[in-house]
Amino acid sequence: MKYALVTGGSRGIGKAICIQLASDLKYNILLNYHSNTEAAEATKTEIEKMGVNCDLLRFDVADHDSTQNSIDNWKKDNPEAKVEVLVNNAGITKDGLFIWTNQEAWDSVINTSLNGFYNVTQTVLKDMLRSRYGRVINIVSLSGLKGNPGQVNYSAAKGAMISATKALAQEIGKRKVTVNAVAPGFINSDMTSEFDENELKQLIPLKRFGDPEEVANLVSFLASEKSSYITGEVISINGGLYS
Repeated sequence: MKYALVTGGSRGIGKAICIQLASDLKYNILLNYHSNTEAAEATKTEIEKMGVNCDLLRFDVADHDSTQNSIDNWKKDNPEAKVEVLVNNAGITKDGLFIWTNQEAWDSVINTSLNGFYNVTQTVLKDMLRSRYGRVINIVSLSGLKGNPGQVNYSAAKGAMISATKALAQEIGKRKVTVNAVAPGFINSDMTSEFDENELKQLIPLKRFGDPEEVANLVSFLASEKSSYITGEVISINGGLYS
């Protein structure tokens, strides 16, 4: 059975990605979430209506041992399953001016995005390389490309993920495993709910925030065989705000 593993998949962009991969590509979904069991269960119900399986894995991607144990235990319980697609979507923000950013705000943002990428990707990558097929898609950010004031920690984490995407793509391309990044701008989600949309959309050529489903459509394409000659790329989806 072929699976797509999506971290932070219970809400927002992650949820939209899970639904799109199930709908477009008929992947069974391995949905990782950290704490909101109710949201994860609701997303699982929605996905399974499409006739695919959805297994829930609760762990914090920033915790190496917990991540590895959860995925390894799932593999033991599902020996016929194969993770063909990995979407590293889990991420958090703790915004504020750099001079006021305390150690916890720095570490937690870096650990979730960057160390989370390491912890999850390394756990599933060997199987992709053995089977000579795989898609790794990292959800990064406009902040990681151009920087964003008040988000030095988040910009640092996403910028590092962008560089890691390019390097890993070069290491494993010969095994037919592609690695790409998707860099959303302002997308309607919990993460942007407190932003001043009226003010910010004046900066965007398309004059609106994006929807999670629009990001999910791009991820679905990158997860498909249609994208087989694309690797090491960072694709912006931001309404023309920055490219």
